Amino acid sequence: MSSTQETFVSHLVELRQRVVRALLAFLVVFIAIFLWPGAGPVYDFLAAPLMQALPQGAKMIATGVVTPFLVPMKVTALVAFLVALPIILYQAWSFVAPGLYEHEKRLVLPVVVASTILFLLGVAFCYYFVFGKVFAFINEFAPKSITPAPDIEAYFSFVITMFLAFGITFEIPIVVVILVRFGVVSVEKLRAARPYVVVGAFVVAAVITPPDVLSQFMLAVPMCLLYEAGLFFARFAGKRAAEAKAVEQ
Repeated sequence: MSSTQETFVSHLVELRQRVVRALLAFLVVFIAIFLWPGAGPVYDFLAAPLMQALPQGAKMIATGVVTPFLVPMKVTALVAFLVALPIILYQAWSFVAPGLYEHEKRLVLPVVVASTILFLLGVAFCYYFVFGKVFAFINEFAPKSITPAPDIEAYFSFVITMFLAFGITFEIPIVVVILVRFGVVSVEKLRAARPYVVVGAFVVAAVITPPDVLSQFMLAVPMCLLYEAGLFFARFAGKRAAEAKAVEQ
């Protein structure tokens, strides 16, 4: 076996180990949450913003036979993923780190911590701020002749889409800083691309979010603000990258 093949096999073995560790972390957290507080209370917490916006006495419905069991289990899995996210991201970065330069390796821990915090902040912003506003707006806009009775599976799909949209959106500063730090693009070019970023933010928000204007606006505006935050921190990342390369040379 050639050295190239041995290197490829060793990478596959390490990748398998990293994936197994990430899955084990997820399973441990999932079992712990399933035992306490349980799948039911976890789903009730997720559904709280919608239930507060519904008319007095209204409840959600389950149209499938096994839906009352499967959907709370899926919600528990979602919470377990969010809790285990730091370990999952660390395993991913640990796999990539050996192929980076020394000054790039020092970014691993800060990027993992910042990515985790920003993703969770995006989810929290969506849950505590966006959901309350959007559900109240939809309930007030709905005709009085309609009795809202959302399906729990449809609600879960909506929540997943919104959580991913806001979680990934809040990673924009990390992406901008990494692009500048690794020399892929300069801060000046990113500043010149501001008009396109604004248009792209509203296009992405229109595709991902529900058709109401409020939710689209509440996703597009944070995207633009986070892009500006990324540009601010990217200035320092660009200077450090230039200094690190000068030292290595």
